[in-house]
Amino acid sequence: MPNFAYFKKQIVPFSEANISIMTHALHYGTGVFEGIRGNWNKEEGQTYLFRVQEHYQRLLNNARLLRISLPHTPEELTKITIDLVRKEGLKEDLYVRPIVYTSSQALWVRLHQVETDVNIFVIPWGPYLDPDKGQRVCISAWRRPDDTMMPPGAKITGFYINSALARTDAFEKGFDESILETRDGYVSEGSGENIFIISRGQLITPPLFDSILRGITRESVIELARNELGLETVERHFKRSELYLADEFFLTGTAAHLTPVTEVDNYKIGDGKVGKITRKLQSLYFEAIYGRNPKYKKWCTPCHPS
Repeated sequence: MPNFAYFKKQIVPFSEANISIMTHALHYGTGVFEGIRGNWNKEEGQTYLFRVQEHYQRLLNNARLLRISLPHTPEELTKITIDLVRKEGLKEDLYVRPIVYTSSQALWVRLHQVETDVNIFVIPWGPYLDPDKGQRVCISAWRRPDDTMMPPGAKITGFYINSALARTDAFEKGFDESILETRDGYVSEGSGENIFIISRGQLITPPLFDSILRGITRESVIELARNELGLETVERHFKRSELYLADEFFLTGTAAHLTPVTEVDNYKIGDGKVGKITRKLQSLYFEAIYGRNPKYKKWCTPCHPS
């Protein structure tokens, strides 16, 4: 349980950061959120927030889709987050959850003429999925909504019932994660992760218009693959049969980091073991997020005085 939270424009004890059961967002899913990793570098005694300003810029952009205008800049939100991390005093990997939501105590279905607020808290958090072993995943019967239904590229709270349904369905069938397809049957993303496959020497990922989140980890991996392995990423449609026949397969996300997949719908990916390129990219990614590669220190915001 956190000790503090940013609530009603100030840092308060976490026990005081409470909302009413009549809060508009609780009833209608009218909020947007972010997940931001803080990675503890034990050797330096430092917590590095990974691409924190990009996350906050995305939060502000997504809020605009819900007609919410915040009186904060990414820089201001970053400073608040650093203050929270320092007050919590955690010496381990952590997760920052900012949420922007309609805070009016009112029951009406609309986005206009409602009050809004922003809350932030910090919790200790290790791996979401085990990065050391290949995950078993299944294709979900649930489909990703497209952009004419609600914007799939935004982290809207109400939208995530789609992910929750898919992941619980996978869990009940004995799998670790689910893979959702678009309305047209193209592979889209996991319940909370972007997807990459390696096929015939190509690194391939679904395009943004296949109902995916524009993942910050996704963009980081694309850059690492290009800069460090000379491997360009192809963004294109593909269907489940190509997924079954991939040589390697991995998931990316703030929570999931870079997690290998070795089985889809009981089809082994490649030889059923974590692939060599996946392991190389995973190693590069972890070096970067813990601030151990000077080339990518630009992605890391320190929380504690040096």
